[in-house]
Amino acid sequence: MEQQRRAGPGRPRSQAVRAAILRAALAELEERGYAALTVEGIAARAGAGKQTIYRWWPSKADVVLDALLDTAAERVPVPDEGSLAADLDAFLAATFRQEGQRAVLTGLMAQSVLDPAFAQAFGERFLAGRRAALRGLLERARARGEVDPGADLDLLVDVVYGTLWYRLLVGHAPLGAETGRRLAALVADAARPRHPG
Repeated sequence: MEQQRRAGPGRPRSQAVRAAILRAALAELEERGYAALTVEGIAARAGAGKQTIYRWWPSKADVVLDALLDTAAERVPVPDEGSLAADLDAFLAATFRQEGQRAVLTGLMAQSVLDPAFAQAFGERFLAGRRAALRGLLERARARGEVDPGADLDLLVDVVYGTLWYRLLVGHAPLGAETGRRLAALVADAARPRHPG
């Protein structure tokens, strides 16, 4: 099943069709919401056959997951600005700038609750990758002496993504680049070396 989820097109023409399908999935999702999203609607918008979609993806959730992975790689690159504060500011401002992504993320999280196989793919292919990117920034800063050797990096990562998901799912407070920047400053301060007085 996992091999089927990861399978993708290989020929150049197939890559163009794949890109059209992923764009169509995001456009349909933005217009209709996740609950009303259908493979038929994606296929019609992309000008592709429904069977083409099912040949590459087992479900609409898997189509959206691939679209999300492409979008995340493009919109939230891993920065190397030379300092933890600057890296966190750039990375978290981009991460929390969620225009048009709320429906995608909440739809995929809802699907992962209903479908254990999809939950595994979502966790391994998206959530783990985003966590690893942030942890990598913290590890790089630790090697430069900017992070306390005893700092719990996994807890700091949880603070960031816990805030993101809580705000996405509950909607009690805004997301946005400014929220990301404030959280970046908080994490940088929590991570900095503590010198005994």
